[in-house]
Amino acid sequence: MKKLGTLALLLVLILTSCNDGKNKNYLPTSIGAINSMVVVIDNELWKSKVGDSIRKHFAAPVLGMPMDEPLFSIDQIAPKFFTGSIRNTRSVLYVMEDSVNVGHVKSDMYATPQKVGVIKGADQDEIIDNVMKKSDEIIAAFKEMEIAEAQKRFNRSLNKEGALQEKFGISLKVPSIYKVGKQEDNFVWIDREIQKGTANITVYEMPANNFITDSTLVQDIIAMRDSIGEKYIPGPDITGKVTYMRTEPAYAPAVFPVEIAGLKGVEVRGIWDIKNYPMAGPFLTYILNDKANNRKLVLEGFVFAPATEKRDDIFELEAILKTLKFTSPTK
Repeated sequence: MKKLGTLALLLVLILTSCNDGKNKNYLPTSIGAINSMVVVIDNELWKSKVGDSIRKHFAAPVLGMPMDEPLFSIDQIAPKFFTGSIRNTRSVLYVMEDSVNVGHVKSDMYATPQKVGVIKGADQDEIIDNVMKKSDEIIAAFKEMEIAEAQKRFNRSLNKEGALQEKFGISLKVPSIYKVGKQEDNFVWIDREIQKGTANITVYEMPANNFITDSTLVQDIIAMRDSIGEKYIPGPDITGKVTYMRTEPAYAPAVFPVEIAGLKGVEVRGIWDIKNYPMAGPFLTYILNDKANNRKLVLEGFVFAPATEKRDDIFELEAILKTLKFTSPTK
């Protein structure tokens, strides 16, 4: 009898352990297109000023684009229909009237990876206040997850060319569809074809003492980009005209602090064009203070795709540039 009791207890412990493991570890893989989200909200709230506030923040125009494109593509669904596979959507915003006044982000509630932003309030004004207070935090959580998801997708097949390592002592996880198109002493250009155009990555370095004056930072960045464009990125051959890539003079780029691979620097978003020729598109530049190699390391992505949406293309370039690793010192 003692042996039977011991065996029964052991069986219970094993089954309990297995069930706990399943509850904690087994979740379906999340679904959804990159930069898409589901808003779970009552239809009447969605049509009200609450919906207007959500759209204002989560469908705001992406910065530095030549035409307005929303930060996220949004699908709205009423709570009673938020069942089945739709609950496995990667980015979810759940909004409702409730006696509890909260705004926070939860992880992996129904699938993995998944972020669920939860916003509740006793009335519309309280909900809107929480949207305003918590939208930046929720957007940041969604974006960080989307970057990781994009990196995971293109990580399946990577470009093996060694130009970046040879010239700069770095590596980027670049999808194999991208190819090195141009190499110079201080310049590598990698690109791929996209719908009606190209997605491009350029890498170069500048002296360590560049960009040390805050008051002239934007002008100095523009001057750097324009000089690199004139030297390495020519435009179409037009008799009697000089053509090359530059920073669109009518729009000052936006600059933010950033840290990538342990290096501090700035993120620059804006619009490029071709001097003396009607071509333009968005660019994203990272200028990193690489003290170990006594240089400023510059990583840039830019897209040319006239009359088409470019949000996801520039987002893919951002995901690639953020895979930066150092393979060896260059100095």
